[in-house]
Amino acid sequence: MALAKALSVREEIVKERLGLTSNYAAAYAVKAVDVDVIAAYPITPQTTIIEKLAEFVANGEIDAEYIPVESEHSALSAVVGAAAAGGARVFTATSAQGLEFMHEVLYITSGLRLPVVMAVPGRALSAPISIHGDYQDIMSARDAGWIMLIASSAQEVYDSIIMPTESPRTAGSYYPSWCPTTDS
Repeated sequence: MALAKALSVREEIVKERLGLTSNYAAAYAVKAVDVDVIAAYPITPQTTIIEKLAEFVANGEIDAEYIPVESEHSALSAVVGAAAAGGARVFTATSAQGLEFMHEVLYITSGLRLPVVMAVPGRALSAPISIHGDYQDIMSARDAGWIMLIASSAQEVYDSIIMPTESPRTAGSYYPSWCPTTDS
């Protein structure tokens, strides 16, 4: 009897099942939390996150301001400005050299304790060129004051985007966080 009740509750919660890559799971999570501002510059392997979010905005599935910027530095600066000026719910994504280019603004974001959520699909830093999965990019920024949630599945990526977006509303504490994804 208890098992039947538990299964019926679960069926009510799970409305739709989708087979997604981690990057698409990140995009669907951003859609679910209804962000206000998305700013990004495409870089492999995070490009599919931003492409999917741009599609959601264009189709009216997300009521957000999508800002296509000129660089990764500008992407983080744009969401920092939106979060600081009006308390907007913001999201960005980057990877590898893009994260390195954001480095200056990482410290500004954490110093201001702004609730910025950023997905970072792990990628090796180029030497001379590499697009292989690695954590070299996030290790160089591990002491920048951001909470890092590392996921091992698309479901964990989805949950890891939602948790930092929703927790400031209930806990009253604001910290920037990023969610490295496992694949593209």
